[in-house]
Amino acid sequence: MEQTVRAELVASVHSVVAQVGDQVAVGDTLVILESMKMEIPVVVESAGTVHEIAVAPGDAIREGDVIAIIR
Repeated sequence: MEQTVRAELVASVHSVVAQVGDQVAVGDTLVILESMKMEIPVVVESAGTVHEIAVAPGDAIREGDVIAIIR
C-alpha cells in the first residue's frame, strides 16, 4: 500500500531525517518543518519503505504539498 505524506501547514523544511530506501515504522520522523519558529516533526502513519522524499532543507512548502511517498 502506498502512503503519500502531505504537508498540513505552510512551513519551511528545517531538516530531512529519512532517506530513500529507509524502512520506517509508524511514528518515525520523516522531516522536520519550521513554522513561526517552532519545529514540527512529520511522522509516518503506516510502516513501509521510503520511496521518495520530495522536499529538501530550506524548501518552502504549502498545505497539501507532497513531502514523501512510503510504499
